[in-house]
Amino acid sequence: MNYDEFAFFNQQLAAMLRDGIPLEGALKQLCNGMRHGPLRRQVEQIEADLSRGVPMKEALNRSQVPEFYRRMVEIGARSNDLPGMLTMLADHYHRANTVWTRLKGLMVYPLIVITVSLALTLIMSVVFSHFLSSLLGTFTPPTAWLASMWIPPAALALLAVVGIAAVCLPAWRERLRWRLPAFREASLAQLASAIALMLRNGTPLADALALAESLEASTPAGPALARWRSLVVAGQGKPSQWAGPSRPFPPLFLWLVQRGGEDAAAGFQQASELYQTRAAYRIELALYGALPISVLFLGQMIFWQVAPLMQAMTQMMRALGDSGG
Repeated sequence: MNYDEFAFFNQQLAAMLRDGIPLEGALKQLCNGMRHGPLRRQVEQIEADLSRGVPMKEALNRSQVPEFYRRMVEIGARSNDLPGMLTMLADHYHRANTVWTRLKGLMVYPLIVITVSLALTLIMSVVFSHFLSSLLGTFTPPTAWLASMWIPPAALALLAVVGIAAVCLPAWRERLRWRLPAFREASLAQLASAIALMLRNGTPLADALALAESLEASTPAGPALARWRSLVVAGQGKPSQWAGPSRPFPPLFLWLVQRGGEDAAAGFQQASELYQTRAAYRIELALYGALPISVLFLGQMIFWQVAPLMQAMTQMMRALGDSGG
């Protein structure tokens, strides 16, 4: 789901509810102004269910909106402050969109470089192999030289396959999200923001951790969240009482949460703000460093392919010199 579009939708819906427009009517008006896509289909389904008298909780459960969003909307409806909850959700998804848009750029840029490098090295391999095999006549180079020309495109093709798999396969994507530095810190920021939002709206800490655990069940963060939840259920409800390993959550994250003291929401909010700043810094650093690194990498690949050609030319010149002598 496009988080930016989702955030704007929630801002508009909150404003219309504050103006006294009924929920079903507000959803219908928003659908008429939305472009066709997954979000519009989900909103139309929810609006149709509500118009038929389906309870909001059931209508949301039938849709494919994020589970976290469903839970928070239910809390907002129970507290009779659905517009306020939608505004906070809009802010949450807007911040998430800002970070993840940069992360997508960080993923796309290396794939573009790898694709262009693969095409260039492939063309060079074909041209140089044909030149060495056909035009040098009796000075045909060893087979090992010809084979070495195909190593760069083969290596780049393998990198491209691994990169595409990391982006397209959910299991790979979820695990890499908690291992690559910029992605890990963006995940920490988003998770901490979600927990803080739940706590500020009256969700018990154990329930907030349980929802976070269900959202991260297939990632390395799931076991740590499950352990924290079990500590809360066992009576250690304060983050300051949480001890022991917390991977993949770094010690700094836990320290920031514990700084909140009795106010766990404040602690998670501090962690969210710090790690969102760190994620933005790491993304900028990676993007600025990607260009010179990619240029050096491509230059190394080209040098690897040119080297056999230069060796063949040197051998040919020596042979001509010997025959002329």
